[in-house]
Amino acid sequence: MVDASTLNSDPHRLLFAYWVPNVSGGLVVSKIPQNTGWDLKSNVRYARTAESVGFEYALTQIRFTASYSAASQHESVSFSQALLHHTEKLKVIAAILPGPWNPAVVAKQVASIDNYTDGRIAVNIVSGWNKSEFHAIGEWWLDHAERYRRSYEFMKCLRGIWTAPEDEGFTFAGDFYRFRNYKLSPKPIASPHPEIFQGGNSDDAKNNGAEVSDWYFMNGMDLEGFQTQIADVKKRAKKFGRENVVKFAVNAFVIVRDTEEEAIRTLQEIQGKADVEAVEAFKKEVQNAGASSSNKQGMWATSTFNDLVQYNDGFKTKLIGTKEQVAERIVLLKSLGVNLVLTGFLDYEEEVEAFGKNVIPLVRELEKQGRGKDEVFEIERTGDVYRK
Repeated sequence: MVDASTLNSDPHRLLFAYWVPNVSGGLVVSKIPQNTGWDLKSNVRYARTAESVGFEYALTQIRFTASYSAASQHESVSFSQALLHHTEKLKVIAAILPGPWNPAVVAKQVASIDNYTDGRIAVNIVSGWNKSEFHAIGEWWLDHAERYRRSYEFMKCLRGIWTAPEDEGFTFAGDFYRFRNYKLSPKPIASPHPEIFQGGNSDDAKNNGAEVSDWYFMNGMDLEGFQTQIADVKKRAKKFGRENVVKFAVNAFVIVRDTEEEAIRTLQEIQGKADVEAVEAFKKEVQNAGASSSNKQGMWATSTFNDLVQYNDGFKTKLIGTKEQVAERIVLLKSLGVNLVLTGFLDYEEEVEAFGKNVIPLVRELEKQGRGKDEVFEIERTGDVYRK
C-alpha cells in the first residue's frame, strides 16, 4: 500500500473526506444491515484507518434531537476533538448550528482545539432544516432567508474574531450578534483561520458561499446541476474578488463492488428496504424548508423518496459501480470544479479502508496522467451517467 503522504503529495490533487457516523442509524435511512458503529471507539478506528489510506478530512454531524432514523446523537465539537486527539494528520470538520451556539463560544472553543491539534479543526456552519428540533430546545425558528442571514453574520464574526488585530480586537454590530473590541487569545494556529464550510442550494446559501465561507458544500445532482451551481457561486464570488478563493465540495454515497450490476443491486436493496416512516417525515420537514427559500430551490426541494434515503442526495453523485468506474466519475467531478468529495458508506468497518486502498490510488494515477483538467473531454468520456 502506498503511504498516504506520498499518495497526497500533489498540491493540485482532489481531496477526500468522509462522514463521521457520530449519530446512530448509519448513513442511509434503511433497514438494510449496516456494519457501522456510532460510538467513539468505532469512530477512532475509522479515523485512524481513513488517514492511513489517504482521506484528509472527516465531517462530524450535529443533531440535538432524534430525527431521520438517528435515535441517538453525540455532540459534534467534543466528538471532533476526541477524534483529533486519536489521529495525527486528519482534519476534522465540526458541524455548528447557529441559534444554539453563539459565535463567541465557537470562536473560543475552536481556537483552543486548533492549538491543541496543530491546526486540524474546521467548522461547517449549518443553517438548520428541522423546525421541531429548534422548538424542542427552545430556539426561535426563523424563516429560510433569516436563518441564512444569521449564518452569514455568524461566519463573519468567526472570521473577524479569529483574524482581528490583537491591539484592536473585533467590533461588529449586526442584527443577530454584537461585539465591541473583543480580543481573542490565543488565536488559532491555522492560517489565516480554521476553514469555514457551509452549503445549500438556495440563493441565500450561494451568497454566503460567495462572500464569507471558504468552502461550498453541494448535494448530489445531475451534470447540469453541478455546472450551473458552481458557475453561479463563482459569479457571485467575483463581486467580492473571491471567484478563485471559494472551493467546492460534493456529497457522495459510495458503493464499490466487483461489477456494476452488483453495485446497483446493493443500491436497490438499500432503497427497497428504506425506513418509509422516517424518510417520509424527513421529506416533509426538508421540502417545506426548501420550498420556503426565495428561489424554491433549497436543499432537497426536488429530491425524490429514493434520493432521501441517503443524506444530502448522495446517490445522485453516481459513485456506484466498479472501482474503475468510480475513479473515472471522480475525475469528471474534478474537471467541473469540485475540490473535495465527501463520502459515505454502508459498511464503515470495511469500506473506508477499501475505498482508500482501491479507489484513491486510481484517482491519483489518473491525475498524474493529466485527467480531471479538461471538462469537455471528461464529459464526453463519462458525462452520460450524470445526465437527467
